[in-house]
Amino acid sequence: MLRTLRNVAIIAVLAVPLAFVPGGGNAAQAVLVTLGMAFLATIAAAARQIHRENRLTFDSLPDDQRAVLFGAIGVIVLMIAGAGKLLGGGGIGAVIWVTLVACAVIAIVGVWMRAHTY
Repeated sequence: MLRTLRNVAIIAVLAVPLAFVPGGGNAAQAVLVTLGMAFLATIAAAARQIHRENRLTFDSLPDDQRAVLFGAIGVIVLMIAGAGKLLGGGGIGAVIWVTLVACAVIAIVGVWMRAHTY
């Protein structure tokens, strides 16, 4: 209980400058952008490591399967880049975003399953 109260107090102390200092909203936006960039850099590092560990598997894929794999990865990258525009308005943009990401994930899983059944 004491630990929870301490954590809430820390969050409240950190939120005071954002709420009451002029330009605090800009500082919050900068922190969010920094965290987002760190998250995307971590995903890129993980993808690079996965590629390095499975290089033989990638190189032994048929050309059509490799094209599907890299095309699906490209779609996911584009959807991450365009998430603000497509998801911001809701409606048909959100449906398109979810559909494209789902299709890309299904394509990646299909290539992965096919690569490990040979």
